[in-house]
Amino acid sequence: MNYMLVRSVRKTLSLSVTPEGEVVVRAPQRLARREIDRFVNAHAEWVAAHVEKARLRAEKYPEPDAREQAALIARAREILPPMVEAYARSMGVRPAGLKITGARRRFGSCSAKNSLCFSWRLMRYPVEAIEYVVVHELAHILEKNHSRAFYAVVAAEMPDYRARWQLLKEPENL
Repeated sequence: MNYMLVRSVRKTLSLSVTPEGEVVVRAPQRLARREIDRFVNAHAEWVAAHVEKARLRAEKYPEPDAREQAALIARAREILPPMVEAYARSMGVRPAGLKITGARRRFGSCSAKNSLCFSWRLMRYPVEAIEYVVVHELAHILEKNHSRAFYAVVAAEMPDYRARWQLLKEPENL
């Protein structure tokens, strides 16, 4: 099986599959290649399943062309500011700012200074999923981690957040 090997100062092996379907193995600097190969082969089913998920995702959601990207950015600029404002008011928080980005690996983020970023790629999802991401990021203004307290804040605003979160787990649930 082909994989990209990343060696670093670490004690354990890890496997991941990129959104492009590439297999990445992270390994301790001095671990023998045969041990790494053995580890990868022992997880061949997991790797195959995740490579297939990445393939399906790329097939269902190909990278948008410039026109489609512009439309998604315009939609984000149209719906996110009023949505953030409404949920922020309801939750009793004040974000420091809002930015639309082209992030590929995360739909949203909240900085230490409470500035929110949302990827325009989120606009491909149902509005219920978009609302969940907005509430999730606003909750980080109150709780900077993913603790029980954080999810209590999310659940207080959006009791059905788990179902909405599942909408983001495409292609299986869209």
